[in-house]
Amino acid sequence: EKPGSSLKRGLMYIGRVAGTVVATIKHRMFEGRKLLLVERLELDGQPTPKYDIAVDSAQAGVGDRVLVLDEGTGARQVLNVEPWGPVRAVIVGIIDEVDLR
Repeated sequence: EKPGSSLKRGLMYIGRVAGTVVATIKHRMFEGRKLLLVERLELDGQPTPKYDIAVDSAQAGVGDRVLVLDEGTGARQVLNVEPWGPVRAVIVGIIDEVDLR
């Protein structure tokens, strides 16, 4: 992997919301929460083959560029849920601009 690649495992990454995930049967922790399919992006904005299903805490929508916290303990703290809940990734912000200067 090249340096700075979002393919490396990190705690946060930039992604783009590719779609929504609908589940009629799900863990009680997901009741009333929106699940979004997020594709990981390189720093230059190019998509990678990696993706996550993330809980939305920022009211993001399809096409939005978002900041994703991809670490279970932190994600559960953001969502204020039990420490053993089945969540790993949470959208924590909608990105307006990235400046690589």
